[in-house]
Amino acid sequence: MTVQTAACLAVGSELLGGRRLDSNSLKITQALARTGVRVTEKRIVGDQEEQIAAAIRSLLETVDLLVVTGGLGPTQDDVTRQGVARALARDLEFDAGLMAGIKHRYEELGLPMPQMCSRMAQRLPGARMLHNSRGTAPGMLIETGGRLLAVLPGVPGEMEAMLETYLVPELERRNPGRIRSSRTLLLSGVVESRVEARIQPLYERFGRENITILAAPGVVRLIMMAAGSNEDAARRLDEMERAFRAVLGGDVAGTGGGTLAGLILERFRGKNQTLATAESCTGGLVGKLITDVPGSSDVYAGGVISYSNAVKEALVDVPATVLESYGAVSAETARAMAEGVRRRLGTDWGLGITGIAGPGGGTNDKPVGLVHWAVAGPQGTRNAHRVFPGGRSMIRTWSANLSLDLLRRMLDAEAAT
Repeated sequence: MTVQTAACLAVGSELLGGRRLDSNSLKITQALARTGVRVTEKRIVGDQEEQIAAAIRSLLETVDLLVVTGGLGPTQDDVTRQGVARALARDLEFDAGLMAGIKHRYEELGLPMPQMCSRMAQRLPGARMLHNSRGTAPGMLIETGGRLLAVLPGVPGEMEAMLETYLVPELERRNPGRIRSSRTLLLSGVVESRVEARIQPLYERFGRENITILAAPGVVRLIMMAAGSNEDAARRLDEMERAFRAVLGGDVAGTGGGTLAGLILERFRGKNQTLATAESCTGGLVGKLITDVPGSSDVYAGGVISYSNAVKEALVDVPATVLESYGAVSAETARAMAEGVRRRLGTDWGLGITGIAGPGGGTNDKPVGLVHWAVAGPQGTRNAHRVFPGGRSMIRTWSANLSLDLLRRMLDAEAAT
């Protein structure tokens, strides 16, 4: 049975109340796309057996594959198994083998198994049970009425492992002629709408369905897809990448699924150079993005959160005269921060950022959202500024990503000389 379309059903009342976001559906959509399966609908329901059953029945009428996540744990509100059983008009059965595996998992952890965990040893007749390598709740793969139903845990790490171990190989087996390869271009310092306008002429050439844009503040990922053998797909992706690079030019930071900070760190390693940061309004966010990358310590010397003027003077050598003449939020202060932290920490490069993240503190001359940043390197210092829209978190994210973008572009310029 070829699988062409799919839907995602996330189970969990917490996903409806704003306490948690459904991140699983994005991972599922990306994974299924590699196998030639298109997700046409995503839905969320609470922890009610009948609602789960109704959603499963409804969605299975419209797609070839339904992926259900969540509600497989041992507690009373974990009723996805019961919802599946009701939807398919089958009775759950206790499975001694599953029970032994759950007990063994608790023994490995050195913990007594709560009696309630026996709920996880229930199985649906005809289901292929999926081992949970990162947890205790097993998943299920069920064929029903010419459709495929996958039931996976809601914990993201557990879900992802089961998705890649069981569901993706199953779909690759069923869809041998629909397997798709992908390649990602990472762009920085851009917004989604401008990227869309520039690449639109290429849609007719390569097919709109083979191009996906994923945007975040200051960073855009352009995902290209091609079907066929590994060799044919690689040739097609090479052709697509050349065309998109020609249109997007210097906004392309690199390829791959990594982060902008990770790409920058790789360039520093190739040059055997180091970096330090001085942050005010971002409160260490740039440093976090950098240190989120494993192995960043061989490049990143450290950072100073120079929030107050006194700390700007004492720790990153911003002259008092600069603060008095231009203010803490100014191009001059950002440049002094970048140069000062570079000098104080003895690095090849320094990055400084200062602004007004809000919600208060703005004036007519310096409104909320105004941010200045600067990068100091072997060839000198450059600075930029923007007035960003949105709330505090959005302003800080934009600021961090665009300051890294300036650093990336300076590295590009140095490499080109």
